[in-house]
Amino acid sequence: MPPEAGASAHFRALESLYAAAPINNMFDSRLEIVEAGLARISFAIEPGHYHAGGAAHGTSYFKMLDDAAFYACNSLVTDRFLLTTAFNLLFTRPLKAGPVVAEGRWISGQRRVFVGEARLIDADGDEAARGTGTFMRSSIALAGLPGYSD
Repeated sequence: MPPEAGASAHFRALESLYAAAPINNMFDSRLEIVEAGLARISFAIEPGHYHAGGAAHGTSYFKMLDDAAFYACNSLVTDRFLLTTAFNLLFTRPLKAGPVVAEGRWISGQRRVFVGEARLIDADGDEAARGTGTFMRSSIALAGLPGYSD
């Protein structure tokens, strides 16, 4: 099988793994691994995600930024599930109900620790937040996870 086919199969399996995670039942979202090191999550902010001030709670920002950076990095690892070890985020504007895209990119690392960054882009094309995370290889085999090998 050519390397592109292998990579493509890995990317589709990661997308399936994302969709199978129970937490994602709480969000109208879809992961796309665009290429090695680049992940995009399209999702919708709904009023149920709001804090008392009438905009999206920070947990929504963190979840999507972390997932986008994580999957960008895990797209480079075909045998093991990565784990988030740290994540820093910067809020730049409030998100209201509507479509949002989280764009994640691998920045560095290819052995044990990976660094990725992500940003949230609202429906107007404006950046609402950005974050940087570190991710390390775990002992969890991707092939054994529900969704990955289905």
